[in-house]
Amino acid sequence: MKMQYRVNEQIRAHEVRIVGDDIESVVMPLTRALQLAEQKGADLVEISPNAEPPVCRIIDYSKFLYQQKKRQKEIKAKQVKVEVKEIRFGPQTDEHDYNFKLKHAQTFLSEGDKVKAYVFFRGRSILFKEQGEVLLLRFANDLEEYGKVEQMPTLEGKRMIIFISPKKVTPKKEKEGNETENTEKEMRVAPKQKARKEYTGPKVEGEDF
Repeated sequence: MKMQYRVNEQIRAHEVRIVGDDIESVVMPLTRALQLAEQKGADLVEISPNAEPPVCRIIDYSKFLYQQKKRQKEIKAKQVKVEVKEIRFGPQTDEHDYNFKLKHAQTFLSEGDKVKAYVFFRGRSILFKEQGEVLLLRFANDLEEYGKVEQMPTLEGKRMIIFISPKKVTPKKEKEGNETENTEKEMRVAPKQKARKEYTGPKVEGEDF
């Protein structure tokens, strides 16, 4: 990151535009800008070299780099990595298999992943393409609470495909952290609950079972 910005005497322009939180945007000679930065005990940092004239800020360079890194981390944290999970059906999928795959799709969508569901037609089973479309539309309807249809069923070769994107995203790490926290809490509470359940004798004053 240090190589991305010119600082102080590294700046080559004769004039620069100074911007900042406490400085009104103004164009001045580079020599004047360097003097102003020195008076403030800070650095002159070129933040937009391609502007005419180049845009600079008067700021402590270490603080500037810290702010840039912090901003990049915040942007990266907000980006949600979306994976596409595939679910395959046959044109005559039985009810048990359908429900099994429906449950998996609910999990995928709950975790923020997209679902690509398709019906694969083998040989003459392509004659049942309308049945495959009905199956995918039913699948999308049953997932209405978890996702929305991104692309209606389309036939591509021997596959009829539908895409469903998630409505709500639950970060996997946060979910796993909550599950771990709940498990640890249960482990701490369990011995005491067990003691209360097993103890059948008279209650002794001052003791808590």
